[in-house]
Amino acid sequence: MTELPFPIIFQNNHFIIINKPAGMPVYSNRHSEQQSVEDYFPLLSKRKEGPWLVHRLDQDTAGCLVIALRKQALINAQACFENKNVTKIYWAIVQGKPNENSGLVKLPLAKVTKNKKWSMQHDPKGQSALTKWKILGTNGIITCLELQLLTGRTHQARAHCALLGNPIIGDRIYNPVSNKNEFLQLFSREINLPLSPPLFAQAEPPAHMLDFLKKCHL
Repeated sequence: MTELPFPIIFQNNHFIIINKPAGMPVYSNRHSEQQSVEDYFPLLSKRKEGPWLVHRLDQDTAGCLVIALRKQALINAQACFENKNVTKIYWAIVQGKPNENSGLVKLPLAKVTKNKKWSMQHDPKGQSALTKWKILGTNGIITCLELQLLTGRTHQARAHCALLGNPIIGDRIYNPVSNKNEFLQLFSREINLPLSPPLFAQAEPPAHMLDFLKKCHL
């Protein structure tokens, strides 16, 4: 491997932020030949230790992914996540149009396994999950939502959009009418960590979302 398959959208001596492609896993898997973000770490740093993933993104989700180049930087960034001081903005193309222009999904989630497949479902006894949302554009048939994840639960954006009544296009778990060959129309648009100096990046939408964004008049 001599070339990175993803753009670097922020870099300093302590962090790199990449625009992760949809379909690329973040973690290496010795049982799979598919290349992961971790597999490209030797091209990001020549230091004996690191780099380290600060957080994760689902394999099917594109966008901002923060990588630490120093151990103390990793500790500082993870403290921001633990203390809920991170601003994470996602864009999602969903089916239909919500009845309101903005709102807050406040539904706890729990992992449910059925027929050897798992998903995150609403459960009053589950983990607290909060997602602010607003409409960025729509043609009445599909809508682009901006999602601010106030908590970081697994599949939170995907499960909350489905619970809102507007599942994400291409979501083969939470959208029963999705085509198995469709890309998940979700990406991490922006991330902001209040470090010193502040860590901020904004990713460009992946190519597979551009036509959908045009249809939403964006």
